[in-house]
Amino acid sequence: MRPTLAALMVCALLANAANAADAGVKKEKPAAAKTVKAKKPGGKAPKFIKGGEESTAERDRRLLRECKGRANAGACLGYTG
Repeated sequence: MRPTLAALMVCALLANAANAADAGVKKEKPAAAKTVKAKKPGGKAPKFIKGGEESTAERDRRLLRECKGRANAGACLGYTG
């Protein structure tokens, strides 16, 4: 018995559909291959002021001192007194 052209086309379409369905499925790794990161012990680190940075209180005192008698603008806004 000779296969007809239509039967061959149906087989080819079914094979392509099966390959496309397999290509879209992601293969999962075995459960043993998964790694778990260890948590680092420790707590909250103390605040560290880098280099020449000044605290807010220090900045307020400096601006009050430096802005006496200046125009109330720029960095001195609110510190002229």
